[in-house]
Amino acid sequence: MEKFEDSQDAMARVALLRTQIEHHNELYHTQDAPEIPDADFDVLLVELRRLEAEHPDLVTSDSPTQQVGASTINTFAEVVHQLPMMSLDNAFDTDELTAWADRVRRRLGDEASEPAWVCELKFDGLAVSLRYEDGVLVQAATRGNGKVGEDVTPNVRTIAGIPQELALGAPPVLEVRGEVYMGLQAFADLNARQAAAEEKTFVNPRNTAAGSLRQKDAKVTATRNLSFWAYALGEMIDGPTLASHHEMLTWLGTLGFPVNQKTKRFENFSAVIDHVNHVEKIRHDLDYEIDGVVVKVDALGLQTGLGSTARAPRWAMAYKLPPEERTTTLLDIEVSIGAGGQATPFARLEPVFVGGSTIAAATLHNADQVAVKDVRPGDTVIVRKAGDVIPEVVGPVLADRPASRKPWRFPTECPTCGVALVRPEGEAATFCPNHACPAQVRGRLEHFVSRGAMDIEGFGEQRVDLFVTEGLLSDVSGIFMLDFDRIAAFEGFGELSLNNLSAAIETAKQKPLGRLLFGLRIPHVGTTVADLIADACGDLDGLERATQEDLEAVEGLGPIIAASVYGWLRLDHNQELLQRLRVAGLNLNAPQASGDQQEQTLEGFSVVVTGTLETMSRSDAKAAILVRGGKSPGSVSKATTALVAGAGGGSKLGKAETLGVPVLNEIQFVELLATGQLPA
Repeated sequence: MEKFEDSQDAMARVALLRTQIEHHNELYHTQDAPEIPDADFDVLLVELRRLEAEHPDLVTSDSPTQQVGASTINTFAEVVHQLPMMSLDNAFDTDELTAWADRVRRRLGDEASEPAWVCELKFDGLAVSLRYEDGVLVQAATRGNGKVGEDVTPNVRTIAGIPQELALGAPPVLEVRGEVYMGLQAFADLNARQAAAEEKTFVNPRNTAAGSLRQKDAKVTATRNLSFWAYALGEMIDGPTLASHHEMLTWLGTLGFPVNQKTKRFENFSAVIDHVNHVEKIRHDLDYEIDGVVVKVDALGLQTGLGSTARAPRWAMAYKLPPEERTTTLLDIEVSIGAGGQATPFARLEPVFVGGSTIAAATLHNADQVAVKDVRPGDTVIVRKAGDVIPEVVGPVLADRPASRKPWRFPTECPTCGVALVRPEGEAATFCPNHACPAQVRGRLEHFVSRGAMDIEGFGEQRVDLFVTEGLLSDVSGIFMLDFDRIAAFEGFGELSLNNLSAAIETAKQKPLGRLLFGLRIPHVGTTVADLIADACGDLDGLERATQEDLEAVEGLGPIIAASVYGWLRLDHNQELLQRLRVAGLNLNAPQASGDQQEQTLEGFSVVVTGTLETMSRSDAKAAILVRGGKSPGSVSKATTALVAGAGGGSKLGKAETLGVPVLNEIQFVELLATGQLPA
């Protein structure tokens, strides 16, 4: 961030930041129509706080750093909160979170012992306050500006999870605060209904939840399937004496309020850090969106002693997970040609940190999506990356676009070979029909040598590019007939490198038929389907003799896959390719064709594999499960027997822990394969 030595420059920047923040606050809190992602708003607010800290004379009581939320709108009656609904300060990494904990300890005094901490998920919804008198819901209000909110009582009454009357023992006056949100499945169902009715679909669950709660007609709100989590108290008269925040949440649960079960209490702060790192891994396994973890001092007495600033309590901090949406500049739109000829537009971006990594490119899917999103080179665009999902451009920030900027047009010719692109009737994808297009050749080769296919070590993308450019390769069969004398003349190829590459190619010749079929990139044929075909036909000759009806009869295939395989085998250039592979001496048999039937030790088991294993590839591990009669789906569910976890297991580990699915290391997996018994 720029540092201003001149006070006039600092004053001008502060004024600009306040104007921008107030504008975005209004759009987010009042209009439910934000122009920028939360992370970009946080950047503006952090800069304003820094400048005000450096120039204290510029701080004013109406600064966004001293305020909460935004003003209400006139659609609803106003509600004055008896106790203000405050905001939270944010920490953007674990160092900032630890620094906050250190400040808390200092305020508590050196003589105080380490406080206990409570960690709650930070839900991405709309904060509300529910007021009960003599156990009956009498009023519901939004947070608004923290002091005055909107009366949304009729709409809140339609939310099934919010009790209309409380269990016996409720105090005469009880104000419960929490988050109204829309679950991901509810959001998907709503958009499906909208699409079926040919009405506009919604962009994200948070804005949809906020808009649904602010409907003038509560009957509309009732159709939106909103949910609620309780997480705090406001005003309470003649209630029980509660010692801690965790105790308070338990009590709210006994009254009938939904309390999130992933709330955790910890005795030391190192466990808090471990927990927030764990939440980052499992955030996509939840049926609702979160953007962080709220960490609170547990003891209510200590909370009172720590007090608050003008806008936020000192005893709580919101740890923000890596942002999954950010804005950046769309530098250009380019089109790549895939191994199957599909022409895919993608965005070249000004690099931006989003979803835990720096992104410089993002998919735009197809011509229709570019047209619908109407993104143009030079636009400020919103980029989204959630977990392992491929980054995508969500859309433009129209407020930043000049009127003179022209729409982008999809090219009519292949950017690699110049052949006219085609779009089959009824399809969204556009294709280069030239099978010899260099981009397609490179793509087919890269797939063929990849770990999931023929797994030829040392044959990466750069070597594929070199060998195609130098005319050494034009299809996958050429891998087994490489001119090593020519390769020896290339820079970086010594005797050891050549010997290793030659040995890896010879090893690949022995891979079973299923790996070869997958490596050939037959449309609709993944690793599991390839193994099913190989097992059913026995060898390549058997596959070539099979009719389309024979293939349809293979369990797990169906007419679309059968037609794809049957048609692929009858293309002249594919027949020629298969003949060259025969001549090269590849193994064209399924595993059972050359040995006894494998004992079905895993029949009825569903075993998921994740991470990097040391003694076998992930595809080999899946093949070992399938050949023993088991199933190996790509995700963990209640039906999963066990999860085999190698290094870098990711979110599947968190899902397995949540569902109580056994997690096996590699040694235990080998034991399971041999015995069919889960290790003790």
